[in-house]
Amino acid sequence: MKNILVLCTGNSCRSQIAHGYLQAFAGDKAQVYSAGVEVHGVNPKAVKIMADDGVDISHHTSNNVDEYMDIPFDYIITVCDNAKENCPYFPSKAQRFHQNFPDPAKATGTEQEVMDEFKRVRDMIKTYAAYFVEQYV
Repeated sequence: MKNILVLCTGNSCRSQIAHGYLQAFAGDKAQVYSAGVEVHGVNPKAVKIMADDGVDISHHTSNNVDEYMDIPFDYIITVCDNAKENCPYFPSKAQRFHQNFPDPAKATGTEQEVMDEFKRVRDMIKTYAAYFVEQYV
């Protein structure tokens, strides 16, 4: 079984969405964790748009990357530039990957426009997660 860590700045949206899809696609072939270099709490809009696509992340928690220092990760995926630049060194054989996704939490406009941005980013992450699992897990 592979251990995968998804990192973002606040472990609120992008990393939570990626965590949900990676686990859904990998099933019992991987254990997926997500964390942030800070902890902002799981964004309710991320929970909603994932539920709309049949993936339940309502049980996820927002965690600091320091909580996972003892886990031997196979893969570490950063999903924002800030996390890539501030990710601590993991004493493991972890292979690192980076894909910078837009932050849907920064979306402005009407409620519908904000939710449309969450869905747009969700779909980008879903495509990436499916490809990642197909190639590496």
